[in-house]
Amino acid sequence: MKKITMAGTLLFLTVFCYGQANFTRGEELFMLNDPAQALPFLERALGEHPSNVITYIYLGIVYEQLNRPDEAIAVYRRVLPMAGNQSAAVANNLGNVYFSRGNNDLAEQFYTQAISINSVYPNAYLGRANTRIRAGHLLNAVTDYEQYLVLEPRAAQRENIERLIGLIRSDIAAEAMRREIAAEEARRIEEERARLLESVSASLQSLSDASKGLSAGAENIEHYEGEFELE
Repeated sequence: MKKITMAGTLLFLTVFCYGQANFTRGEELFMLNDPAQALPFLERALGEHPSNVITYIYLGIVYEQLNRPDEAIAVYRRVLPMAGNQSAAVANNLGNVYFSRGNNDLAEQFYTQAISINSVYPNAYLGRANTRIRAGHLLNAVTDYEQYLVLEPRAAQRENIERLIGLIRSDIAAEAMRREIAAEEARRIEEERARLLESVSASLQSLSDASKGLSAGAENIEHYEGEFELE
């Protein structure tokens, strides 16, 4: 068994405490909403302790705040398989980054993944609802907004979301009515077309029958026994 020396122990504690100092300082600056200053401390902390899930999350958010989405995505994707009880948060953050980049398909994919991990994660429902609005999937968006309000009954945006839900439902109802009216008009036009076609066909048949009567006997050649005289 290898003997641990006092010097080795002190070196380990120094490195460990230094790494913790980087994380602690990075976290402090992160909480103070100073991403530019927090960034180098969090990057060093991650290099020193690459299994610290919270460091990844802080670092990903800092990259987002500094408008570095590719690096945020890379960090979140790297930590997602090992995020444990933070998996829903990481998947939700990935959804946010892809949403901000206009990639609706991947945004919805990761919001849905967050919900599959934690079915009562409100932010994922809100994010997915916004994504579905942008994609034009209005009924599904309403379902997600309503679920979000169930999970966050005191949401700051509750009034606006409820108004949005009302507008969407009104638009959907109006569109359904327009379609019903259009379908009814199409049926009326089709019935009128069929009636006119039947009327015209009947008229043509009558004319055909009358023309047959007027031409009766025209096919016979009259017999003439006289002589032609030329003057």
